Amino acid sequence: MLRILGLTTLACILSATSLNANAAAAASTGTETSLLWMKVKAKDKFERTRVANTGVSVEVRADDHVMVLGTAKQAAALEAMGVLEAKFPATDEMLDFPGRDSNFHNYEELKVELQKLAADFPKITALDSIGKSVEGRDLLRIRISGDLAHASQMPATLIMGGHHAREHVSVEVPLMFAQRLLSLYQSGDAEAVRLINSRDIQIVPMVNPDGAEYDVSGGGYRTWRKNRASNSDGTMGVDLNRNYAQGFGGEGASDNTDDETYHGPAAFSEPETRAVKDWVDSNPNTATLLTVHTYSQLILYPWGGSYDKVPDGRDGQVFETMAKKMATWNGYDPMQASQLYIATGDTCDWAYSAHKIFAFTFELDPNQFSFGGFYPGQDKVPGIFEKNVKPMMYLIEMADNPYRAIEPKAAAFGFSTPLLN
Repeated sequence: MLRILGLTTLACILSATSLNANAAAAASTGTETSLLWMKVKAKDKFERTRVANTGVSVEVRADDHVMVLGTAKQAAALEAMGVLEAKFPATDEMLDFPGRDSNFHNYEELKVELQKLAADFPKITALDSIGKSVEGRDLLRIRISGDLAHASQMPATLIMGGHHAREHVSVEVPLMFAQRLLSLYQSGDAEAVRLINSRDIQIVPMVNPDGAEYDVSGGGYRTWRKNRASNSDGTMGVDLNRNYAQGFGGEGASDNTDDETYHGPAAFSEPETRAVKDWVDSNPNTATLLTVHTYSQLILYPWGGSYDKVPDGRDGQVFETMAKKMATWNGYDPMQASQLYIATGDTCDWAYSAHKIFAFTFELDPNQFSFGGFYPGQDKVPGIFEKNVKPMMYLIEMADNPYRAIEPKAAAFGFSTPLLN
């Protein structure tokens, strides 16, 4: 069922913009922090793809329109296409401020929390880095297993968050999951003990630390999406979730360095995506993968870069069945990613294409801008997390053989560890 942005909500947002003439003027300058929210006519996946191809980021969909973030130049292009219905500045007045969200973790606070977990659970956790960001920050990984010395022989699930800088909830949820899983283990919870003792669970909560830090600098949210790469023309940033190799540079990714969905000069041009690639490549025991984003309340799976279904019909059935099962717990809409619009160069398409990993994207709460969008407020995070605990546990459970989703009697495959016997 499509999520619909109410007309009353839209009217309230639009009226608010009249209070900030300075922001409206800034939006016309094309500076890196000047973005517009736009309501754009689009009634199906084909029209949404046409909108996405202008380089905007599509954030909310409804039956007959989408809400997008983009520049004044993109607004002019959409107006020329005859599909722009409304536009207004993405100003701080429409968002919460970081001071109100003190429970969120910046990069250093995240590091402290992960270090604490590693110190509290030294026998079943290991903390390291899968690589470094453009500005030299470690991409921190916590590994959880009952037998760390032989974890690479166990079924693995990889979980990552924070590809897009402004999606701070997507960092909190993986961190909270690591904390919950270890707390349950400590309390003797049977499911947590069984999974930790028989699985290789790896979590990278913040793939884009430079962008995340920039988004909260200056006393207010900047609505920043990309990393902090310096492009050759003086613009800043690459959309990391358009920088993977599968379908690189195709529809739904922009050649324009100023655009929200700029894909970068080449596949894996960015140190962050190269680090993810190396991480995934070096863990052939990986069967399931989750990349967490916000927002829209969706469970997405390949292909995102094509309207076609994955060529292996059995795999397609697994994707669909697993997504529907997880949706029974979190209430999200499960679908092939391209049913929204075409987006090439994304994480899940690459992970499945390169390694046949059953890779999913969660687009977390809320379901629309009027409920907070990227910045729903810290009080909403516990509820968002709780509804996603069971889906994440399920992904870990199914890592021994995802085909069990459609063949319940299928045995675990490819793993020799005695912990599975």
